[in-house]
Amino acid sequence: MKIGRPVQLPSKAAARFVVLLLTCLAAIALAAACGGEEGGTATPGGTRTATVTATARPAGTVTPAGPVPGISDTEILLGAEVILSGTFGAVYATLPKSTNAYFNYINDTEGGVCGRKIVYKMEDNRDDPAVALEVARKLVEQDKVFAMVGSLGDTPHPASWEYLNDNGVPDILVSAGGHRFGADPKGHPWTVQMIPSYYIEGTFFGQYISQNLPGKKVAALWENDPVGIDGLPGLKRGLDPNKNQLVADENYEVTSVSIASQVANLKKSNAEVVVLFSSPVFTAQAISNADRLGWHPQWLMSYINSDDMMFQFVSPELLKGAITFQALKLAAWTDDPAVARHAELMKKYDGPTPTNFTIYAQALAEVAVDVLKRSCDNLTREGLMEAVESTKDFHSDLLLDGINISFSDTDHTALQTAKMLQVTVTDGKGKFEYFGPIFEFQP
Repeated sequence: MKIGRPVQLPSKAAARFVVLLLTCLAAIALAAACGGEEGGTATPGGTRTATVTATARPAGTVTPAGPVPGISDTEILLGAEVILSGTFGAVYATLPKSTNAYFNYINDTEGGVCGRKIVYKMEDNRDDPAVALEVARKLVEQDKVFAMVGSLGDTPHPASWEYLNDNGVPDILVSAGGHRFGADPKGHPWTVQMIPSYYIEGTFFGQYISQNLPGKKVAALWENDPVGIDGLPGLKRGLDPNKNQLVADENYEVTSVSIASQVANLKKSNAEVVVLFSSPVFTAQAISNADRLGWHPQWLMSYINSDDMMFQFVSPELLKGAITFQALKLAAWTDDPAVARHAELMKKYDGPTPTNFTIYAQALAEVAVDVLKRSCDNLTREGLMEAVESTKDFHSDLLLDGINISFSDTDHTALQTAKMLQVTVTDGKGKFEYFGPIFEFQP
């Protein structure tokens, strides 16, 4: 379903997108290798695509402006500033490690792209803007990376985002949900976003509520960072004021120890539906505190919570019925051929244990490989961005059917379609299950 201003959802959806983060999200059809050979190429995560008849530039690619950074006769050097340590490192580090595993697979089975092996250099931004800028400068000015791929973090990335755009360095497939990362192609032409923005998420939630829960009072708990700062306006956009009233909202700082008072205030509003624009630990706190107060509203929670890891923070019974959304197949679908191949690839190429996050991260890597292959005739930073912006209906076998990735010079967000997920419980074991129609965001 398309969502614009205004748009009504179709008739009532059934009962209710990859985390974190996750979380997080685009079925990716890999194009044929860049050696000019006829025919498409099928990979573990991608369906066969149209023939790519690109020819790699000679060794040591040189443009009129001089050598292309990060491009040698044998390698393409890519970089990323990502969260590898600290509070969130255990979870988020799995993303770049999964992306790297897929690059290793491409190097092993296809010899890389454009006749060159992919080298992926990750630097820890420690979830800190100052550190993110420092390591981005190192990657660009000392290591001489060709492009940044899959940088991660809503808090750290704004600093390097500005630097990379000021210096004309591709900053592609960013895993940060702030709406600005994909919504300003003119002002920041070198950045494209992989995950859905929180504004898109909020719009989906508002539309879902007004179609399926008309007349219910709505409240929101939001983190005072892009998750909530963008999510809350999206929710207001999506809600039909003739069907639902937003009766309360409460925010908290990411450094907060407890959000008990915020939850108590929301309970006083008599809200029957609560949207949680919050990270997993605070989502678990909110639901647990509400239970202690004897309050059990319908919960909708940010997609950064859409992973089975949530059941480690809060019991399946308390999460039962909670709704979130995603665009990718789930790691629990071990009988699905694409998910099974993902697990095999992660094991063989030193990737993490499969989660919904690692599936998202491989999908990201598949998009990166596709645009690199389509850049072989013009293996420059400008050529890479041209390939990105010419991406049309790219599908990975790890994406849900009907969900594709497209970019243009006016559209720099990859995932703008999704389906709702709901927590179900069987014999005390919780799981996420998709339901209802596909949502499609329209600016």
